[in-house]
Amino acid sequence: MSNSRFPVSLHILTLLNAAKGAVVSSEYLAGSININPVLVRKEIMNLRKHGFVESKEGKGGGSFLAKSAEDINLGEVYKSVRSSNVLGQSKNEPNPKCPIGRQINQHLDALYHNAENALIENLSKQTLADFASGFE
Repeated sequence: MSNSRFPVSLHILTLLNAAKGAVVSSEYLAGSININPVLVRKEIMNLRKHGFVESKEGKGGGSFLAKSAEDINLGEVYKSVRSSNVLGQSKNEPNPKCPIGRQINQHLDALYHNAENALIENLSKQTLADFASGFE
C-alpha cells in the first residue's frame, strides 16, 4: 500500500470534508475507496497521529476532520504518508570500478531530493479545501 498512501489519505480527507463534521465510518470510507476497511483504519490512525483527523470509538463511531479543510495543507499530508523516494530506488549495487557506477547513487539522490522538494512545494500551495472544491 506504500505507493497508494497519499491518494488513499486524500480520498479519506475529501470524504470527511464532504461530510461537513458528521462522523463517517471506516466501512463507508472503504466502500468509496474500494479497499478493505482495515487499510482505511490504518490510514486514519496515521492521519489522526498527524492532527488531520479525530475519531469516535464504539457503536456509531467513525472519523471526522480535526480542523477545517482550509487549514489542511496537501504538502503536509504528503509528508505524513511518504515512505520512500517518489522516483523509486535502485536495488542493485553499481560497479565501484566504473566512473559512472561509483557516483551514480549520489547523483540520483540529489536528483530525487530536488524532485521531491518540488513536489512538496507544489502540494504545499494547495489545501484540502482547494482540492475538494473540484467535487462540488
